[in-house]
Amino acid sequence: MTHPYTYIDPNARVAPNVKIDPFTVIHGDVQIGEGTWIGSNVTIMEGTRIGKNCRVFPGAVLGAIPQDLKFGGEKTYVEIGDNTTIREFVTINRGTIDKGKTVLGDNCLIMAYCHIAHDCQIGNNCVMSNNSQMGGHVVMGDWAWIAGVCAIHQFVHIGQHSFIAGGSLVSKDVPPYIKAIRNPLSYGGVNSVGLKRRGFSIDRINHILDIYRTIYNKGMNISQALEYIDEEIPASDERDEIVTFIRDSTRGVIKRYVKGSFDDE
Repeated sequence: MTHPYTYIDPNARVAPNVKIDPFTVIHGDVQIGEGTWIGSNVTIMEGTRIGKNCRVFPGAVLGAIPQDLKFGGEKTYVEIGDNTTIREFVTINRGTIDKGKTVLGDNCLIMAYCHIAHDCQIGNNCVMSNNSQMGGHVVMGDWAWIAGVCAIHQFVHIGQHSFIAGGSLVSKDVPPYIKAIRNPLSYGGVNSVGLKRRGFSIDRINHILDIYRTIYNKGMNISQALEYIDEEIPASDERDEIVTFIRDSTRGVIKRYVKGSFDDE
């Protein structure tokens, strides 16, 4: 199922039923799982691991060395899960000595012209829309969604089930289950539409709302709000996830929108 104008290094391990279109180059030490399709003019470089039933569209470059001056040629990887789609001209760079690998999970959709830099760790069922760019060491939780033309600063953490509006500059951490909107990027409420689509009950969504009302609407600072949540809001997986995410944040989390700050609207 390989076109004669495709080059595959003898040291690459490609499953027998992988389909590879013409003018694609696959370097050595590459692994591609069963049922995957690789379009034309794709370059898959050393250290790339692609799972089963993926689709890689024309022009993508996977596994290029990091665009990081500290990179010293160490052996690192890109790992891509099963059932993931990578659209036209996406670039995903290998890791550095920090993490050793860049990871993209199962069932993800990375739309055209996106960039995922070295050492990023992206969960399952994530979406990056067209032209969004991700700096190094970014962590993105499961089911998170980044709309088009976003710029994500290195070392930012994006919580699970969150949504980031198009055109955003993301320099602070985005907690789980919320919408991040406006300019500067701010808390825009709970991502209730996304949560309903994923089977969250109204009671669970309201529980998450109560937590974020405490954090953003009660006039407390973050430390006071977290202490109040620990004492007054019933324990749950969602509560623990939110509290742990905020306490572990090193860049600080996005704030509530304040009227009068600059905005595109």
